[in-house]
Amino acid sequence: MKISVLGCGRWGSCIAWYLDKIGNEVLSCGLADAPEFIQLQTTHRNDYLVFPDSIEVSSDLSYAVSRAEVIVISISSQYLRSYFAQIAQYPLEGKTIVLCMKGVEASTGKRLSEIVGEFTDESKTPVAVWVGPGHPQDYVKGIPNCMVIDSKNREVKEKLVNEFSSELIRFYIGRDLIGSEIGAASKNVIGIAAGILDGMGYTSLKGGLMARSTQEIARLIEALGGNKMSAFGLCHLGDYEATLFSPWSHNRMFGEALVQGKKFEKLAEGVMTSKALYKLGREHGVDLPIVSAVYRVLFEDADIKEEIQQLFTRSVKDEF
Repeated sequence: MKISVLGCGRWGSCIAWYLDKIGNEVLSCGLADAPEFIQLQTTHRNDYLVFPDSIEVSSDLSYAVSRAEVIVISISSQYLRSYFAQIAQYPLEGKTIVLCMKGVEASTGKRLSEIVGEFTDESKTPVAVWVGPGHPQDYVKGIPNCMVIDSKNREVKEKLVNEFSSELIRFYIGRDLIGSEIGAASKNVIGIAAGILDGMGYTSLKGGLMARSTQEIARLIEALGGNKMSAFGLCHLGDYEATLFSPWSHNRMFGEALVQGKKFEKLAEGVMTSKALYKLGREHGVDLPIVSAVYRVLFEDADIKEEIQQLFTRSVKDEF
């Protein structure tokens, strides 16, 4: 299968490496002036992996789109709208779009598949999402994991799961696109909360964070029309080990650095996603205490210790 992976950051380069490894014709496409693209083009390697010669590297978006049967996109979620406006200038009929990032558009509260749907006819250009746990640092060592592919189009997601599965990644067929996208995006916000707890020396509280945050994200998914049980699957709870505990999680590292007063230079998708989820919670009347606390700390300069104290002094209620 001819696949173009658009975006050559940490996860995008890992996807290109993986899809080549299982026998596809892969092109990795990035912005010509981006440092990560220049590094891959000139050395065929980055800080995480080495590309084999079989992976083509190009900055020609027109070529990348035209050659592909499947277009995989892995960029910062907040730039998807502007980036896809460029992609949509080229013929897309008959191609499949696979979104491999986790976020919700902060300005609109829209899921990423909804944004792509504004530019395409999904009956002619189906859209799928690829979500779940895992870090490039583990995959390149041969450490396996499980992930999910979801789409409105049953035939497309079944085909992708069959084509992409291997001994390294076991894919499951998602059955709730809303839940898969919201759950995957939300875990990054909870990752920031986990990092805050680590930075404060409250690491043992992450068990409570996992249990209670999954409950509130389940409420949000249900309010948006999804299946609340998706929050307990691979897209959300299943990704917690990689996000709440891993030393490689950007969102967890961001939260820890925030408490310690250190500057964090890398992308933490959970920052803008907290703004989007806070907006969705208010619009749909869903109580999101943990998400709201993260939002207030990031965007309203709320005191972290006071926010934690408020979470512990909320009115008494049944666990379920």
